[in-house]
Amino acid sequence: MEATRIIALRHGETAWNRDGRIQGWTDIALNERGEWQAQRAAASLAHEEFAAVYSSDLSRAHQTAQAIASGHGLTVQTHVELRERSFGAFEGQTFAQIDAQWPEKAHAWRHRVPDFTPDGGESLLTLQARITRTVHALAAGHLGQQIAVVVHGGVLDVLYRAATKVELNTPRSWSLDNAAINRLLWTPDSGLILTGWNDTLHLQDTLDEPAA
Repeated sequence: MEATRIIALRHGETAWNRDGRIQGWTDIALNERGEWQAQRAAASLAHEEFAAVYSSDLSRAHQTAQAIASGHGLTVQTHVELRERSFGAFEGQTFAQIDAQWPEKAHAWRHRVPDFTPDGGESLLTLQARITRTVHALAAGHLGQQIAVVVHGGVLDVLYRAATKVELNTPRSWSLDNAAINRLLWTPDSGLILTGWNDTLHLQDTLDEPAA
């Protein structure tokens, strides 16, 4: 059976990533390091063939996707449905601020209660349904091809769990680094299958240094 190959990336770093602030649907652009990470990811994927490059419509993801698409003569196709989880009132706050202002809600959030919803935000269940529906639809349109999908940490977490059959409330034990390269397959019968995760070799600063 034909499969769709998916290369999924988290966007490059932003100032809020560095500050430990929750971003959610707040539209934060890449910082200088994030732009560098995007270019590194694009260079690492220059030899790959893509039928399409998809991205969340938020700037940090779109900027990262644009670096990849431009090297392949493609236009980034943005989708609102690929956005990060909406965190409502949590957005713009640090972890410490959330703990201090909403201790009970922070506890539910940190313990991954699937139906917990931050004020004005989304639950994990809502996020899961949105992301799996969207990615399955995109993949179904590219059987036998490879696509790039540039998204967010929470989105990638959903994809990892879908591919490995890990429950939403299970503590995370895998990495979701900025601009890391993750690989999955999708088939109509099996859904998502994990083939590689959190490759960051292209982000090692030492690659810029001349050989001794």
